[in-house]
Amino acid sequence: MTFTTMWFTVLAATLLAAAPTAGGAGPAPGATAARGGAGSATAAAAVAAAATGPGTAPGCAGTRCWPVAGPGARGRPLVLRAFDPPPAPWAAGHRGVDLRAGPGAVVRAAAPGRVYFSGEVGGVPVVVVALPDGLRTTYEPVRGTLPVGAAVRAGDRLGTLSGGLPHCPGPCLHWGLLNGDVYLDPLTLLPPSLRRSEPSRLLPLPARE
Repeated sequence: MTFTTMWFTVLAATLLAAAPTAGGAGPAPGATAARGGAGSATAAAAVAAAATGPGTAPGCAGTRCWPVAGPGARGRPLVLRAFDPPPAPWAAGHRGVDLRAGPGAVVRAAAPGRVYFSGEVGGVPVVVVALPDGLRTTYEPVRGTLPVGAAVRAGDRLGTLSGGLPHCPGPCLHWGLLNGDVYLDPLTLLPPSLRRSEPSRLLPLPARE
């Protein structure tokens, strides 16, 4: 087992824990809804309200945003390493994407939801946002500035890049996407207009004979 595999195993186990901790972990995304009551209704309404606000920051399109700004078209950051799912949960792989970002860079919510976790995992600061459809986005190493339970819109500031990661050659944001305990490619959250590296161009129509 490589260091990276071991790190992500620890991270996944921490995020799956349902009980809140002093570090700021919250309940599982479905736990509040299962209990019902006025509290869950209020939380659901807050997330719904956040989802209606389109992102206005650079790198945003509707209710989706790049989590860090970059020099590419429409604020696209440089992808240093793509998603490479492991063949088995314990095997080596890359459970997310690495985006180039300078020290202290502002990290934003990629999609609307609520802050599910904000704290440290193995000494690395991590922020997790639960989305209304049951997915969770993860951001590390990020020092969060919002409390657990806070509703966020796409493009809202979650915190700042803080520290480094062993598998990155330089400062980077590791951005992940979880469905339960299964990692998915976070780039699938973004529309094609944001993922394209160059602006769209209209081609001339062919001459009619």
